[in-house]
Amino acid sequence: MNQPANLQPATCNLPLVSIITPSFNQARFLEETIRSVLEQDYPKIEYIIVDGGSTDDSTEIIRKYSDRLAWWVSEKDRGQTDAINKGFAHATGEILAWLNSDDTYLPEAIYEAVAFLQSHPDVGMVYGDANLINEAGGVIGKFPAAQTDYRRLRQGYVHIPQQASFWRAELWRQVGPLDPTFYFAMDYDLWVRLARVTRLQYYPRLWANFRLHGGGKTTVSDDRCWPEMLRVHYRDGGNWLSWLTIKAKIRPLVYAWLPLQVKVWLRRLLAR
Repeated sequence: MNQPANLQPATCNLPLVSIITPSFNQARFLEETIRSVLEQDYPKIEYIIVDGGSTDDSTEIIRKYSDRLAWWVSEKDRGQTDAINKGFAHATGEILAWLNSDDTYLPEAIYEAVAFLQSHPDVGMVYGDANLINEAGGVIGKFPAAQTDYRRLRQGYVHIPQQASFWRAELWRQVGPLDPTFYFAMDYDLWVRLARVTRLQYYPRLWANFRLHGGGKTTVSDDRCWPEMLRVHYRDGGNWLSWLTIKAKIRPLVYAWLPLQVKVWLRRLLAR
């Protein structure tokens, strides 16, 4: 395996990594997601799938891999956030992450993330880069990942691809679980809570694919993200006159009518 020379993980006593996949009626992408986890070369993965009672072929796909899963369930829930919390309630790993059922990991992602955390004990969460891909899996851009921190997160500079993020379980027990009233910005809320107590570190390695498609939340519900981010802002003492509140007012108006390719181009431009 081609690891960066300064990030060789210890060969003994590797930490268990728990990966949660929430899913609902995503059969056309689900198997690719599952395989991207199970085909990682990292030897200690606890993989949990929480399906919300899908009516497509999702459960058949999950059963196909059930002997390699630590736990799975298919039952009605209160949505993605509830499913993620349910999965983490069953997780026993030292390092945690979730991967949505339309996204995928790239080879060696988990090994490299663990290696980084092992060699940087002061870092509570590490995140890498992610491709933006279309329904067919073709790369259409790159997520504008960049270094951020608590202050910049509070200003709306997120730049963290959730698909390429890994954090320590001890911190989840300190600041979790996810707020079940959030539909879209539950990851932003988690990043803010983590950044208040630990260092978040961007590591420029390509670890995941973030799929944008017609049925995806990022495509059809982006306007719901900003009100939820503002809830975090005001909860943590923010005022009405801030860069985040300005962005929350302007961006939905600008983005609403733009085609997907233009949105991707703007993300890349504004991230510079």
